[in-house]
Amino acid sequence: MDPAPGMSRSLFCYYPFMAMHPIVRFLVFWGVNTLSLWVADELFDGVSFLTPQSLLVAGLMLGIVNTFLKPLLVVLTLPLSVLTLGIFVLVINALMLLLVAWLVPGFMVAGFWSGFFVAIFVAVFSFIVNSLIGFNKVRIRRIR
Repeated sequence: MDPAPGMSRSLFCYYPFMAMHPIVRFLVFWGVNTLSLWVADELFDGVSFLTPQSLLVAGLMLGIVNTFLKPLLVVLTLPLSVLTLGIFVLVINALMLLLVAWLVPGFMVAGFWSGFFVAIFVAVFSFIVNSLIGFNKVRIRRIR
């Protein structure tokens, strides 16, 4: 797809969301995290929120933890992840969710296995929603 006449190619972006202001991108990611946690609360018995405020704070904290702490843990546990063919990354996702549940009052996860399956659901659901709105990190192109 070519840019409009008079528009620089360097400023052109296929997805309009990708050219947004960083604060708007942050708010969209926060909203997607919060939406995925809310849907997980509705679908799974092992996760619950006492108030809407705890849901919003948990969505924010999950984004912060996944941005700063998760990459560090993935690098530190890389040999274990390679040995388990990447399955250990699912354990890291569950631990991030359990950490958020520990930090946020009013957000409860029943146990490790509940956190494990909810973390898988949240990751898949967030990926789908981000893909639908154009925030996916994976770009699929047709080879000509």
